[in-house]
Amino acid sequence: MGLFDSLAGAMLGNMGGDKGAMLQIAMDLFKQNGGLEGVIAKFNEAGFTEQTASWISQGENLPISPEQIIQVLGRDSIASIAEKLTLSPTDVSTKIAEYLPQAINKMTPNGKLDSNSGNLLAAVMGMLK
Repeated sequence: MGLFDSLAGAMLGNMGGDKGAMLQIAMDLFKQNGGLEGVIAKFNEAGFTEQTASWISQGENLPISPEQIIQVLGRDSIASIAEKLTLSPTDVSTKIAEYLPQAINKMTPNGKLDSNSGNLLAAVMGMLK
């Protein structure tokens, strides 16, 4: 287990409710899909390039629906995260649809994907304040 995983695990242990669940969902999502670049690539490959471009840019974020999240990530992936967190798959896909655009936006503060992108922990913690 890496240092990041240890720190994140310790933080999750101290967080309860929705905040802890959101942080765990975000970590699982990014870990399962190759980090920020992998998540963006997966959504682009599924035809959501306009949405991902808006999330990275400094303008307004285009929405994505829970059904589109399931389409991109797959029912099995959503179900796996849901089971781990004892949430329903509907709750997980709804939370991802709500928070993913914000997380990617915060992870790309310069409006582009570059070497300064990708601080997932800081992005999610900033959204949950």
